[in-house]
Amino acid sequence: MKALIFGIGGFVGRYLSEELKSAGYEVAGTDVTPECDLPDVEYCKGDLLDSKFVEDLVERTNPDVIANLAAISSVGSSWKIPQTTIEVNVVGALNILEAAGRHARNAQILFIGSSEEYLAKNGIINENDPLAANNPYGISKMAQEQFVECYRSRFGLKIHYVRPFNHTGIGQKDSFVLPSFCKQAASIELAGEPGEIHVGNLSAKRDFSDVRDVARAYRMILESNDDRTIYNVGSGKAYGLDEMLEYIVSLCTVDVKIVVDQDRYRPIDTPIVQCDNSLIREKLGWEPRYSIFDTLKEMYEYYLKNEQA
Repeated sequence: MKALIFGIGGFVGRYLSEELKSAGYEVAGTDVTPECDLPDVEYCKGDLLDSKFVEDLVERTNPDVIANLAAISSVGSSWKIPQTTIEVNVVGALNILEAAGRHARNAQILFIGSSEEYLAKNGIINENDPLAANNPYGISKMAQEQFVECYRSRFGLKIHYVRPFNHTGIGQKDSFVLPSFCKQAASIELAGEPGEIHVGNLSAKRDFSDVRDVARAYRMILESNDDRTIYNVGSGKAYGLDEMLEYIVSLCTVDVKIVVDQDRYRPIDTPIVQCDNSLIREKLGWEPRYSIFDTLKEMYEYYLKNEQA
């Protein structure tokens, strides 16, 4: 079995590549970066917005599995570059759909949506809750989902769709909140003297998963026969950002002061966002293997080692 991953050089792409290889797949992948340091991957640099490149790649690799992880994946970034967000997340997805319709009719295909597609709701969210995104990123994912349904019906493509909640792990950019906390704490520890962690609004409670659990969920969904069920992917537990930061600080042996930085501070419209993952548990037998606190410890220790190096 051969898998083709668009966006393989990104945060989740690397983990999905390892997950698929460990399950016996040959993996090919593409991204915009010139080189890929992943072992045993057939890599090809390319632009998702180049429809001819995408079509030629799908035809040449003849994949059994296609996963699209290429995206503008930050809500904050999507507000700064809404046009690019639509181009990459919607037009890029269309390029893959068109190529699959011509050259990979029998492939199992995975498109990644987002919990940001849902109407803002304070509490637990399941797959039947209404979709009404309120930011460019979420809107782009809603549009992608509509096109997926259209092309599934038109071509009979075997397209799986997921709406993941927040996930993190080693390798995620420190522009995201939890890697930022871990990196700042590790830098203070390495300095060996009291320091400050600069934060934004800590009042929100969010459902964070370990990226390895998410990658495993993606593989299990791809390998299922049901391409009509849309799954939430999340831990099913919501913790406060303040609680997770407190745990990270507890790993330090020096005093750490928390400083609210107005440049990082954003009002929180939805106090609690939590995934109802009962559907994927019941239908596929998936369940999280990692606690977010185990993940935070690994990330903190990673920064201790690599910041020092």
